[in-house]
Amino acid sequence: MCLICNVIDMIKRGENPYFVRELETGYVVIGNHQYFPGYSLFLCKEHTTELFYLEDDFRDKFMREMSMVAEAVMIAFGADKMNYELLGNEDSHVHWHLYPRRKGDLEDYSYNGKGGPVWYVPWSIMGHEKYVVTGDKLEEMKTALSAALDTVMEKRG
Repeated sequence: MCLICNVIDMIKRGENPYFVRELETGYVVIGNHQYFPGYSLFLCKEHTTELFYLEDDFRDKFMREMSMVAEAVMIAFGADKMNYELLGNEDSHVHWHLYPRRKGDLEDYSYNGKGGPVWYVPWSIMGHEKYVVTGDKLEEMKTALSAALDTVMEKRG
């Protein structure tokens, strides 16, 4: 079973502390490493490797919901800009990485003095245990994202 399917199974069993909300096409979770504060994911309910393998109506709804999740992440965590990643090279299950970005957040890793993509930061730094969020901080983040989702879904429904 793939990693994302395992995460979804944990959500279904009530065992995933990072789970925020189930939507029609996917699951919203807070990323466990928070180098970029507010980093979140949207996991597709269907196990597939590519967007174009999804049925058209489901894919369209999935993309609409992902957009609403991204807007909620931006609101909840005060981002200046959002970065989106849908790679699937390691975890071959469609899922979005949603990174809230802020001015100056990559000053130490910029090649051009203007910032850049999140992957400019080496995983040995971004994935360091000091960026793992747990406890009260995780609960605060989940509450903030859930409230922002309510706002966005009411507005865009």
